[in-house]
Amino acid sequence: MAESKLGSLGKSLKVPMVQELVKENLVGIPSRYIRRDLDHHHHHHHHHTLSSSLQIPVIDMHNLFHQESVDSELDKLHNACKQWGFFQLINHRVESAVVENMKAEVKGFFDMAIEEKMKLSQEEGEVEGYGQLFVLSEEQKLDWADLFYMITLPTSIRNPNLIAKLPPSFRAAIEAYSREVEVVAVKILKAITKTLGMKAEEMEAVFGGAMQSMRMTYYPPCPQPELAIGLSPHSDVSTITILLQVNDTDGLQIRKDGAWIPVSPLPDAFIVNIGDALEIVSNGAYRSIEHRACVNGDRERMSVATFVHPKVDGEVGPAASLVGPETPAKFGRIGAAEYLKGIFFQGA
Repeated sequence: MAESKLGSLGKSLKVPMVQELVKENLVGIPSRYIRRDLDHHHHHHHHHTLSSSLQIPVIDMHNLFHQESVDSELDKLHNACKQWGFFQLINHRVESAVVENMKAEVKGFFDMAIEEKMKLSQEEGEVEGYGQLFVLSEEQKLDWADLFYMITLPTSIRNPNLIAKLPPSFRAAIEAYSREVEVVAVKILKAITKTLGMKAEEMEAVFGGAMQSMRMTYYPPCPQPELAIGLSPHSDVSTITILLQVNDTDGLQIRKDGAWIPVSPLPDAFIVNIGDALEIVSNGAYRSIEHRACVNGDRERMSVATFVHPKVDGEVGPAASLVGPETPAKFGRIGAAEYLKGIFFQGA
């Protein structure tokens, strides 16, 4: 699949910025955004009570690293990754000034004049920058969202042209936030090494000094929110994803036991989910869960998803210590570079 799409990677077709469309006082939404293929109302009928009462687990990072609480918190983490594939992380210790500054700068970026933002638009054949990803045909259905995407770590693979064009305060905010999230990611993966019973060096081999990328998304208000989708249902190809909701409009929903469950971020929490790469490394013990973003009739929503990917020169496959006569390998092995190439075909 990836091979055939490789040719069209450079041809992500230009489509209108949704934020600009909305300024035209639309009564209805253009047909390319109408998604009859999606099961929008699943959670409104008989699943309603189920979905509104269920909340994703909350993990306290402080407890994960303190002697007296570590065992019970590791248990909670293990269950969260196994049963849900998603959790909210509190007490992550990222300075609130860094987070608040990042939120302000993301909002500031999307508030900039369209002419200013277009200076940062994706170059021909590149996925980084401002725009939309993976628009491969004129018929393709579109998500009700605009985004800014960039590779943030390792610094050696950053795009110098894009970075040079960023407004200095935005650049500084991304820089600081990227480093802080990396610290959190390393701690989460350390804990997961324990909950899975993997060897530390196995985790290091796949994820040490890993690639990190960020997707900042702007979901404009939508005149027909029940017909559109902000982000189509997908699972992340990452190892883990750390999501920051920028303003207080909710939209994330995750699939659990056939129902779509809305997630309401706690104040000062990150939402963390297991990606496909970790499902593979855990040999299926932890699951990468399908999720989507819904849009709101009268309010914009913004978020920052930080993807922690396998490191480019590693290999992605079940950890040797998790494979044995009782637990045969459920996945093959693939070079991380080849695996990462696949990222750019299925929607980051």
